[in-house]
Amino acid sequence: MFNKILVFLVGCYLPHIMALSKEEMKDLAQQLHNTCVTQTGVSEDLIKAVNNDGTFSDDENFKCYTKCIMQESGIMDDEGLVDVEAAVAMLPEEYKDFEAIIRDCGTKKGSTACENAWLTQKCYSQHPRYHLV
Repeated sequence: MFNKILVFLVGCYLPHIMALSKEEMKDLAQQLHNTCVTQTGVSEDLIKAVNNDGTFSDDENFKCYTKCIMQESGIMDDEGLVDVEAAVAMLPEEYKDFEAIIRDCGTKKGSTACENAWLTQKCYSQHPRYHLV
């Protein structure tokens, strides 16, 4: 689940990324993951829990990992606000079905920028349309 979103976010990373193959996008997603794990110290087990069963840990490192992924992908600013128009404009063609989800979720607001990212990511993953794309 989170992997699907990570690849989507990498697809938003830079406009030229759309020319990358799926394998290159996966490699870039792995690099982005490694960078954000290093920066935040998040446990791989928490990330695996999202991938395996959709469990979003309330762990602060996990929340900041989510923020790191979104910021490095170019769709979130330092205050934790999603630039919806930029995210939608940079969607690769194969992810255009995510537009409604991005627009519906906008930026979910928490008490910190990391929590904003975490709540927004949860919104994406739990959106009723998510499992249809």
